[in-house]
Amino acid sequence: MKDDKGKKEKEMENLGKIVPVISGKGGVGKSTVAVNLALSLAKMGKRVALIDADFYGPSIPTLLGGGEIKTDHEGKLIPPETHGMKYVSLGFFLSNPDDAVIWRGPMFNKALNQLFQDVNWGVVEYCIVDMPPGTGDAQISLVQMVQLAGAVVVTTPQEVALADVRKALSMLEKVNVPALGIVENMSGFIAPDGVRHDIFGSGGGKALAEAQGLPLLAQIPLDPAIREGGDVGMPVALVEGNNSSRELFQGLANRVIEGVEALAAQGGETAVVN
Repeated sequence: MKDDKGKKEKEMENLGKIVPVISGKGGVGKSTVAVNLALSLAKMGKRVALIDADFYGPSIPTLLGGGEIKTDHEGKLIPPETHGMKYVSLGFFLSNPDDAVIWRGPMFNKALNQLFQDVNWGVVEYCIVDMPPGTGDAQISLVQMVQLAGAVVVTTPQEVALADVRKALSMLEKVNVPALGIVENMSGFIAPDGVRHDIFGSGGGKALAEAQGLPLLAQIPLDPAIREGGDVGMPVALVEGNNSSRELFQGLANRVIEGVEALAAQGGETAVVN
């Protein structure tokens, strides 16, 4: 039993810095941010794992154009890899991608544990975890299971999203998980004529970051290229050429690294809560 425990702890160490991407509510583009953040880290030469733990809406396979799970000689899952990033999703195991996942807390805990421990991740430096929205069982399970380097919190500028993300920040504080900062997604739209339209309001994420004393990690606009890339399995972080959104996600990745390293230097990673 001690050998098994030691092996599992070693496997967790091999996942490097574990960074959950969270939101207070659905529909704010959390999964899109998680995918493009992970790919941006991989493009910087980091060894990256991406875990799709958004069990209610596992969208990572769609955003990355699918993927196939295999098994190794020990029966562990071999995750697909793209552009230097390994990834796994509950969506790979659904016989029908349109099926609803109706689980209680213990099922979340078991499935989340399997995504971490039953996958042959090798050794990675950053593990990005796309969490379900809200502040429920999945978030508690993650905190109890692994040591977290800090969370990226995604919101949109409008007040209804900000109200929910304040609850998410409160949850992080209560479970002793540091917030790396705020990503304000869908932050305005630049029309072809160059006029900016603040469809979901203006600056809400920035104001929240200032009020909470947190870094504003990025302001990502409503960019058709982000949506189009996600629809065809080619996230905007991979699209070369004149691509301002790719540069914004690259800046986000840089700030996440800076935040994680700063917290680690301060001894700021959260301990596993039992």
